[in-house]
Order: sequence, then C-alpha cells, then structure tokens
Amino acid sequence: MLTHSNPFIKKQIYDRISFLGTVSKADLMSEFPLTSSSMTRLLEEMTSRGLIVISGLGSSTGGRKPILFQTNPKHRFVFGLEISRIYSVLGLYDLHLNPLSQARWKMDDRMTPDVLADSVANTAKAFLTEHGITSADILGIGIGAVGPLDHRNGIILEPEWFPAPSWRHVPICTMLEERLGIPAMLDNGANTALIGEHWALRSETVRHALYVHAGVNIRSAAMSEGRILRGAADTEGAIGQMIIQMDGPRLRNKGNSGALEAFVSVPALEERVRSELIAGRLSVLSGEAPERVNFAALVDALSQNDPLVMEQFTETAVCLGTGLANLINALHPEYVVLGGPLVSAHPLVFDIAVEIAKKNAYHYPEYNPLFTQGQLTDTAVATGAALMVLQHWPID
Repeated sequence: MLTHSNPFIKKQIYDRISFLGTVSKADLMSEFPLTSSSMTRLLEEMTSRGLIVISGLGSSTGGRKPILFQTNPKHRFVFGLEISRIYSVLGLYDLHLNPLSQARWKMDDRMTPDVLADSVANTAKAFLTEHGITSADILGIGIGAVGPLDHRNGIILEPEWFPAPSWRHVPICTMLEERLGIPAMLDNGANTALIGEHWALRSETVRHALYVHAGVNIRSAAMSEGRILRGAADTEGAIGQMIIQMDGPRLRNKGNSGALEAFVSVPALEERVRSELIAGRLSVLSGEAPERVNFAALVDALSQNDPLVMEQFTETAVCLGTGLANLINALHPEYVVLGGPLVSAHPLVFDIAVEIAKKNAYHYPEYNPLFTQGQLTDTAVATGAALMVLQHWPID
C-alpha cells in the first residue's frame, strides 16, 4: 500500500469522484492503492481547497453511515465551442458540465474566422458578467471543430464547404487565447462529440463506441477501451471517402468516385432534389429557384411528407446504413451514436440507417450493437470540448 500520494493520484481520485458523481472513502479505497490515513488526508485537502464537497451520508452496512463526496461544480467553470459548417455553438459549463449559458451562430458567408472569434469572445465575456464569474475562474475553452486539424498546435487546416472565405490554416486556439486570456484546446468535433456522449453514458460500462456525424460531409470517431482512437493524421472526414459504389458519382468533382459523401451529405441531397425538380418531378418545391432548394427547405418539405423529398431522404438513409455496416464490421463497437443534421432531420433517417446497418452487420443478431442518437444530441460537440479541458486540468 502507498502511504503518500504521487503527483497523479490526486487527479485520478478527483476524476473518479467526478465520473461516479457521489462516492464514499471506502469506494475509493477499493480502487486506489493508498492507506486509509493517506486517503483521508487527500480527501480533507481537496475538501479544504473547495475541489470536492460533502454531499451527504450513504447507506449503513451495519456501522456508521459513510460520508459521501462529490466534486464541487462551482469551483471553476469551462467553455465549450463547436465550430461547424452550418452553425457554431458556445456553451459555459460548471464542473458537472451543467450548461449555464449557450449561444449559437449561423455559419453564413459573412462568418469568417475573425468574425467568429470576435463573436465568441464578446459572448463569452457577456456570459461571465451575467453569472458573476471572473476569467480567473475559467479553466479554459475547448474547441471541437471540423477538420482536418493540427490539434497539437491548435490550427484548423484546410476544411471544405465553409460558406465564408479564409477558413484555411486558422490558428483558432491562439486567436481565442489572445481575445479571452484563457487556455484553449482543439480537437475534431467528432472526437469531442464521442467524448461527451461517453461521459453522458458514464453509468454504463461502454468501452467500444462509434460516433458518426452526417451533415455537410460524413465525420466519425471511434473509441476503444474508453480511449479515442487516433491515427497518423487527424482527418475525421475520411469516412466520407469510403467507396460504396464502384465508378459512382463524385461530390462536386472532388474525392473518390462512388464515395459515401456523394450519397450521404447535405450537398449531395440538395443536388439530387434539384436534378429531380429540373427533370419535372412534382413536389411542394416545384417552381422554386434552385438556390432556394437548400437543406432548410428540404427539411420543411420532409415535415410535409412530400413524396419526392421523402424518397431522397430514404435513399440517403439507406446509403448511410451501408457505410455504417462497413465501419461496424471493421471496428466492432458495442455502442453506435448517430448525429448531425441529416440524422436529426426526421426519424426515418435514423430508423432506416439502423435497419440497413443491422442487416449487413457480420454475425448479427448474435453481435448486436446498440444504436442511439445519444444523450446530448446537438450539444454533444460543445459539451465534449468542455470536458476535454476538464480532463486535462492538472488540479495541483
């Protein structure tokens, strides 16, 4: 048994308390190689510093009721930011990841990196004033962004499909650090979404998970043994280049022929519907100018059960399910989270995609992963980005 803490034990104990929600000293003693007196000293130190608080008494097993501890949600605060092609979201969170304030911006052709950074900084400062928080109380800002990225140096490299110009080699961490005076961390949004969803499921023993975001393109993240899988390059959009039809179409003359993104993406869906309308198909969108046949219009038509639009969303869902089956057969997750605008547009997209994925999963139904749209849904990226900062916080 250890009679004193090493530099990492305190952080590990804090993280374990945070993960479990409420915990007794005996619970912690069963997981950490400390003597009873060392554990008591650590808990007393963290309590005196305000890192943890006493939350009540547990159930007695015959003797005195145990004291229960939890992390102090108001000890510090953290920002989480999602940068996407359709919208960006900023959230202010306490240390239990309860959202305190949130703002959203449409990513139109005016939302350049500088405009977004200024908007985020101004809004973040307004949040602090609203809640009576100083910048010294903020651990930092986590950013989940569209890739590819250089996450170590905090740079968004060369993403496609942003409506505004200048989204090339953007030092987003430096930009926000200079404006806010707090540390910034960057990871791709698919990773932070999976981090957030895994945290939301912390009462379950999920070790192997897959996250797929279907929007302007297809993005994915995978987790094994509770850790994000990282390759040699940070290109979470590479799943979109999975070939599902040999010699098939390319999306706007880019990428692989027959790639998944040529069938499952907002631009591909818009182009297919426009082509059908030009060919004379009847729809509630008939007569609309091509530029008005955008994703928002398609979602509205889908809510009206327009046959043409329902047909095209169904085709999108079938292709999404095919791509999912390929990923599932390669990665064997136990939990599959589907997110993004295409999935949230209508229940039929999720239902059909899951049906096709299951039908084509090897060894189904014996191997039967759980499919879900997640607990956090459209706040997963920003919440996971905030959690990323908390996980890297050296409490000493």
